[in-house]
Amino acid sequence: QISETFFALRAKNLQLKYKYMAKFFLYARKSTDEPDRQILSIEAQITELKEFAVKEQLNIVQTFIESQTAKEPGRPIFNDMLSQIEKGKAEGILAWHPDRLARNSVDGGRIIYLIDSGKIFSLKFPTFWFDNTPQGKFMLNIAFGQSKY
Repeated sequence: QISETFFALRAKNLQLKYKYMAKFFLYARKSTDEPDRQILSIEAQITELKEFAVKEQLNIVQTFIESQTAKEPGRPIFNDMLSQIEKGKAEGILAWHPDRLARNSVDGGRIIYLIDSGKIFSLKFPTFWFDNTPQGKFMLNIAFGQSKY
């Protein structure tokens, strides 16, 4: 029982240490296909995300802004952000909602793969809960699927 407590405390300590050391990319996107359907402008997303980052004590190392639909894969700024994550420049992404990241199965699958391979440790959203667990990935997949329509 002592060893279980020790390992539980050590894991908690590592999580706290990682939380303060983790580097996050902030990603804000607004679609250009139907501007009247958009809930938040890019500026409003950035403001809310920066406030959320302060509250959650997240370390934002770079901001990515894109004005393009996510219905089809191939967004250059999004792809650049994921390439930088693959190179180890950040371990997490902060976005307003999962539908800002992916509205197609290719981009959603790529994010899930980067989580599974350990390249993305955390996704943070002020409007959606995500935890890097099987249940969290399941819910993220559902959110990506819903955002497609």
